[in-house]
Amino acid sequence: MDTIVDWSESDNLVKSYLTNCPARDVLNVLADKWVLLVLGVLRAAGDPVRFNDLRRRLDGITQKMLTRTLRNLERDGLVRRAVYPTVPPRVEYSLTELGASLGELSHAMGLWSVRHHTEIMSARAEFDTRAATEPQPV
Repeated sequence: MDTIVDWSESDNLVKSYLTNCPARDVLNVLADKWVLLVLGVLRAAGDPVRFNDLRRRLDGITQKMLTRTLRNLERDGLVRRAVYPTVPPRVEYSLTELGASLGELSHAMGLWSVRHHTEIMSARAEFDTRAATEPQPV
């Protein structure tokens, strides 16, 4: 039977690697690429953003995935959804205070990704070349 880990800031961060650690659930949210990209768009916009505008800014995201991602972010208290009584209804999304603080982290990750993209791609190419020339076990 799994028990919930008693988590406090003074605990060792290594506890987040345990299966039953509540922080692991939050880390799963952060591991989703669309979550990071949605947070990035909302952070960069500064003002509330309409669904179709979000979809245009997030190249490659489907309507279904954007809807699911926004619902999950709203459920987690990271995004605020405002519906205006117009015909058709106008819906806008913005970051909550909690979402804005996470947006700072996702922005830093984005900057790191841009700065180190070339190094990562070089390392991949080097690895792939090495793996292609190494003898394969029989």
